[in-house]
Amino acid sequence: MAAAAPAAAGSGAGRGRWAAATVAAWGGWGGRPRPANILLQLRQGQLTGRGLVRAVQFTETFLTERDKQSKWSGIPQLLLKLHATSHLHSDFVECQNILKEISPLLSMEAMAFVTEERKLTQETTYPNTYIFDLFGGVDLLVEILMRPTVSIRGQKLKISDEMSKDCLSILYNTCVCTEGVTKRLAEKNDFVIFLFTLMTSKKTFLQTATLIEDILGVKKEMIRLDEVPNLSSLVSNFDQQQLANFCRILAVTISEMDTGNDDKHTLLAKNAQQKKSLSLGPSAAEINQAALLSIPGFVERLCKLATRKVSESTGTASFLQELEEWYTWLDNALVLDALMRVANEESEHSQASIVFPPAGASEDNGLPHTSTRTQLPQSMKIMHEIMYKLEVLYVLCVLLMGRQRNQVHRMIAEFKLIPGLNNLFDKLIWRKHSASALVLHGHNQNCDCSPDITLKIQFLRLLQSFSDHHENKYLLLNNQELNELSAISLKANIPEVEAVLNTDRSLVCDGKRGLLTRLLQVMKKEPAESSFRFWQARAVESFLRGTTSYADQMFLLKRGLLEHILYCIVDSECKSRDVLQSYFDLLGELMKFNVDAFKRFNKYINTDAKFQVFLKQVNSSLVDSNMLVRCVTLSLDRFENQVDMKVAEVLSECRLLAYISQVPTQMSFLFRLINIIHVQTLTQENVSCLNTSLVILMLARRKERLPLYLRLLQRMEHSKKYPGFLLNNFHNLLRFWQQHYLHKDKDSTCLENSSCISFSYWKETVSILLDPDRQSPSALVSYIEEPYMDIDRDFTEE
Repeated sequence: MAAAAPAAAGSGAGRGRWAAATVAAWGGWGGRPRPANILLQLRQGQLTGRGLVRAVQFTETFLTERDKQSKWSGIPQLLLKLHATSHLHSDFVECQNILKEISPLLSMEAMAFVTEERKLTQETTYPNTYIFDLFGGVDLLVEILMRPTVSIRGQKLKISDEMSKDCLSILYNTCVCTEGVTKRLAEKNDFVIFLFTLMTSKKTFLQTATLIEDILGVKKEMIRLDEVPNLSSLVSNFDQQQLANFCRILAVTISEMDTGNDDKHTLLAKNAQQKKSLSLGPSAAEINQAALLSIPGFVERLCKLATRKVSESTGTASFLQELEEWYTWLDNALVLDALMRVANEESEHSQASIVFPPAGASEDNGLPHTSTRTQLPQSMKIMHEIMYKLEVLYVLCVLLMGRQRNQVHRMIAEFKLIPGLNNLFDKLIWRKHSASALVLHGHNQNCDCSPDITLKIQFLRLLQSFSDHHENKYLLLNNQELNELSAISLKANIPEVEAVLNTDRSLVCDGKRGLLTRLLQVMKKEPAESSFRFWQARAVESFLRGTTSYADQMFLLKRGLLEHILYCIVDSECKSRDVLQSYFDLLGELMKFNVDAFKRFNKYINTDAKFQVFLKQVNSSLVDSNMLVRCVTLSLDRFENQVDMKVAEVLSECRLLAYISQVPTQMSFLFRLINIIHVQTLTQENVSCLNTSLVILMLARRKERLPLYLRLLQRMEHSKKYPGFLLNNFHNLLRFWQQHYLHKDKDSTCLENSSCISFSYWKETVSILLDPDRQSPSALVSYIEEPYMDIDRDFTEE
């Protein structure tokens, strides 16, 4: 519906209401004008939808008079004219001219807002963007942009790309500077969906994509891509640059929304949410992932983008055009700031002739121009590629963790993503920093926000997702390395891993080294304080996860991984909890059931002093080290049941195995593991403490020592003056364990594969411990005295 005519030309009831509102703002016809009151009432009208809401509710004479005192830069009057020239039957020529007048008033302010002039801007009483929004400018531009959705006599209205571009630019600048505008736009779901249709034009693509990204970032409910008209056609027609930029939007639409509340990350809350989700069906993120995977060639194009070399990227001219867009499009202001600085530095040496006019310079098109010599600095090309690959790798990573994981795995293997990334590893992904390494404005080279740093982390996250519990992990090796795995199995006289035999050799890495080996090389060179250590360890650990493979372990042991981990834990005395946890987890997977690994451990930790430093790190936080404790405990149990001279030698010499074999040591670990967790605080991170405590008790049960361990726990409770506290807590934890694991196939399979203990034995042990019969010597209730019994507490979360 068209908006009402301006007050100056109106009459009747409409004019009466506006006149009354104006009188109120003036404090009555006889009062002194109060501009602050006007703005206050406009703001109130914006919130309630009643009273003063738009410039058209004032006369032009009134607005001009007030502008002289309040310095509104003529914006309300321009909005009055814009309304008058943007009606349904307008040719929009005059409308576009007015937009050209408004645009610089807001863009200059927005540019200042994201640069060093921000403080000055904030001191202004009523910035232009604020006035523009307050007098209804945002709503008016939304109406203008959506004119093509209105039909007159069966014909759709059209507005030019240039006019759409101006509207989008003004809207974005207002979002940048004025609080609440983005959220209001996010509430207009029909407008958000409509914006996607504007991406069909290359002229308006970048502006539209950037505005959509900002809107979706604050939208309470995730948008559904299957509601976007002709989504498949839209995405299929994107060129590679557009597709890479579109991935920024996809990052918001395919990731499950995070509440930001730590309580919601507890397993109780997650289980409750899963029950709720089952009744509601697939989430919006899952629907969006499925919609994208149904687009022909989508994943293949992402793989090509991710593995494209810098020399293969789009030519200089098109990149310069995009830089020009960035120059006027503030979403990329920080990136552009970095690009411009490097361009200026390198132009002195390379004679690159890229000229950027100063902010506010009067250009015909407001864009930077290039001379006939357009030699683009290499660092700009690299940064261009890095920014693209960041978004693409993120989308691929999310898809790899989604419901269609196996489908995505099959496709990215087929399209040779892993060999392609291997070829880019040295020159782009893990390239050496130059003296003028590129960083964003206000950040430093080691900041996690740096594009170089973020690319490395995203790359490592992708490797972790790709390798985790999937036989395609062997694509991280080259042919020679796969042969090495076969040779290790042959020498050890054990069957070759079936997944190695089934690996399609045409899809593996080429070159002298595979991706896993390259990762190990940079991992060992990483500085002690590097934030990459955590992600590197996680990526390598994911290669070892699942059913333990002796050949996989030996492949990594032969490359010095165990010694590197021990150096970091013991000699560098790592202080980061996250890094320590990732190193302990990796060490556990590397050593589990492997006699050679324990021999190497004992050779490195060859003094009591070193061993005490190691134990200090282990005992400093069992949440971080419990997976190692579990793996050593499981290994000890297996070794004790083997008749082998090599194993007997390790059992007699290894300090770590001797330490874990002592019952007091096991009881100390067991008591602390149970004591540091509670049902209400269980998360995906610390639930491993519960499972490690169960492993200790299952192995005790095998040796018919379960009653002894429970009796010792009871004594430890009494010695701490808290009878019943620990065992009641453990009883509740085991009840939760039954609810959590008996309905989740993946988790139960993981427990079975990682421990080599059948899941039926896990279930039986838990049932025995929860037996209500107080006469049972293996039931927890037999060791909780009646006055201290508290085992029926309801811990469910609705």
